[in-house]
Amino acid sequence: MSNQRRPQPGRLCASILAVFVMLALHVQARPANISALKDKHPNSKEDNEILPPDHLNGVKMEMDGHLNKDFHQEVFLGKEMEEFEEDSEPRRNRKKLIEIFTKVDINKDRSVSAKEMQRWIMEKTEEHFQEAVKENKLSFRAVDPDGDGHVTWDEYRVKFLASKGFNEKEVAEKIKNNEELKVDEETQEVLESLKDRWFQADNPPADQLLNEEEFLSFLHPEHSRGMLRYMVKEIVRDLDQDGDGKLTLAEFISLPMGTVENQQAQDIDDDWVRERKKEFEEVIDANHDMIVTMEELEEYMDPMNEYNALNEAKQMIAVADENQNHNLELEEILKYSEYFTGSKLMDYARF
Repeated sequence: MSNQRRPQPGRLCASILAVFVMLALHVQARPANISALKDKHPNSKEDNEILPPDHLNGVKMEMDGHLNKDFHQEVFLGKEMEEFEEDSEPRRNRKKLIEIFTKVDINKDRSVSAKEMQRWIMEKTEEHFQEAVKENKLSFRAVDPDGDGHVTWDEYRVKFLASKGFNEKEVAEKIKNNEELKVDEETQEVLESLKDRWFQADNPPADQLLNEEEFLSFLHPEHSRGMLRYMVKEIVRDLDQDGDGKLTLAEFISLPMGTVENQQAQDIDDDWVRERKKEFEEVIDANHDMIVTMEELEEYMDPMNEYNALNEAKQMIAVADENQNHNLELEEILKYSEYFTGSKLMDYARF
């Protein structure tokens, strides 16, 4: 596969700022790409296996254009994120965090530098990549009923619609006989979006079949430069209000559809604008001309961008660097454990 991207030493990862406050309560997310249909079935495991996820671990932005509020935790903890649950035992979390600090501190000087943090971030991103490959194998088997190593669009379409409650045999029969499928408008829109994405993942020579590697690109565009570019185009399309193929600050911070009904909702909206403005100006807009091009957004989204990894390392250190030495000591990371792990250590210094 010519555009398949494998984790390479010194070329893995990405950067993002601190915790992003995302919309909640009454505010509805912008109905971009395929996220709207997914929201209707939040607990369906089969949906997660067959439908490309909106959230990609270790990528700075969601498929629907929202900022990934967990990015810095994902690239600090890797596959160990689940071990730091909100209700998990503080002592155990403290011990685990000390173990992580020891691993990050590669030269054993009891202080973590930006370079050491950058190396660690790259390793954690690679873990997310490998986990995606592992999950893809299971997903591919689910949509490859004859086990021939290739999946047609029709085979995928049958499995997708079956996961939405349609009768699999009836759908397969109608598709085989070129009969009209009666689906609701929302499902039809999602199918059209998926079909575009399907053909984008079909590498030359285009045969309208996806092998396992191409299917990985379909589900996880971060693994393919071509698909990453396609994902960026989709995000720009959804946010670009004047159709010039670029994003202004006003377009990037425009609120998703929703109505401000009370002060609490207004605060959420204010946080949304504030965090997106900061990210636009300080990170995404690389040349600071107040315009974000597709090229700039692609670099920002690329989880293999080494420069972004170093930036993220510096930003993570700055959050907890109380003594202003540009390094991170153990006491600092314990004190700011909630930022790094999502789990707060009460009375961290007294354990």
